[in-house]
Amino acid sequence: MEKIERELEIPNESLEEIVEGKTKLIVPKKSITEKVPPKEPAFFNPRAKLNRDLSVIAYASFLKNFGGPKIFLEGLSGLGARGLRVANELQIDRVVINDLNPTALKMAEYSAGLNNLKNIELSEKEVCRFFSSYSKKGERGSIVDVDPFGSPAQFFDCAVRATMHGGVLSVTATDLQVLNGLFQNACKRKYGGVPVRVGYGNEMAIRLILGCLRSVTGRLGVSMTPIFVESDMHYYRTYVRILNRPDQEENIGYILHCKNCGNRKATLQQIQKCELCQSENKVAGPLWIGRIFEKAFIEEMIRQIPDFQVEKSCEKILQKCLLESNMDTTYFTLDEIASKLKTSPPKLQDIIENLEKNGFASSPTSFCPTGFRTNADIRQIMELFS
Repeated sequence: MEKIERELEIPNESLEEIVEGKTKLIVPKKSITEKVPPKEPAFFNPRAKLNRDLSVIAYASFLKNFGGPKIFLEGLSGLGARGLRVANELQIDRVVINDLNPTALKMAEYSAGLNNLKNIELSEKEVCRFFSSYSKKGERGSIVDVDPFGSPAQFFDCAVRATMHGGVLSVTATDLQVLNGLFQNACKRKYGGVPVRVGYGNEMAIRLILGCLRSVTGRLGVSMTPIFVESDMHYYRTYVRILNRPDQEENIGYILHCKNCGNRKATLQQIQKCELCQSENKVAGPLWIGRIFEKAFIEEMIRQIPDFQVEKSCEKILQKCLLESNMDTTYFTLDEIASKLKTSPPKLQDIIENLEKNGFASSPTSFCPTGFRTNADIRQIMELFS
């Protein structure tokens, strides 16, 4: 382990030992007691445990079927909670966690000692300098993780270069206001596309992130395939497989949304008029319009759950991901349907069963507890429930 030659800048009484999953972590007490975890002396968000639980399950699923060197690179580790869990709970050869905060790295070093970890290294570099030092063939990571404050887009290029052929790149975005349409110009600058403010805005945001990633991988002559995505109140997270070959598929396009009737459609080209009511479409994109879940990967994640100490909600989330893995782009919500019908919302299971009885495909969605996917259009849905 590379030594960080500085003492902690805070007294030990301001630290606390906790256990997350199967891993002991040293964290600032204020990150546990205060509503908004402070960034100093080191950032730790206890509410992101579900995020880390799902990443451990996802990485375990990937590693099970991966024959190359098992190397985890984390560019913005904070005090190293995710990287420490990966080193301690997974069968992995080498974990390298990087951060510019020496106090956070010192805390990570303490935590590594508590867990008797020998497979972890610490790095104190600017994130793109860190990833660039692992960008040569034979030195890249099989799992590369980017979890910044705000937008991850500025790190896409160096992170892709640091991911080996067949490896997984995972990125987190927390600039939700930008991705959800409050700052359209900022979204266009950062992600190359614009959203429309809609009820399924979290899915649109994730597709904007994936679309931006796809443009970077396309420029670098490699391809990316989404295998798992997740959305929570304060973050969006995507997992993609990187392959060292050009992407020949047409998977960047637009989501058309009619504000008048509520019809929505994913297309390769912009279409100005709604096909149902001929009103003007609002156009979101360019963004990713392909699949966002890989069914076989989600099935493997579900099989991995009993091997880990994770939140019970992980399985519920993944079961929904499995059901929606082959469904159409974008989802509807019960409130949206009820508002148009001027009635109380139907039960989710009732609406799904009714759609299926009438020959349509339908499933719940992991993006929203009252959301559902279907290949029926808004007019067909309304006719069934009017």
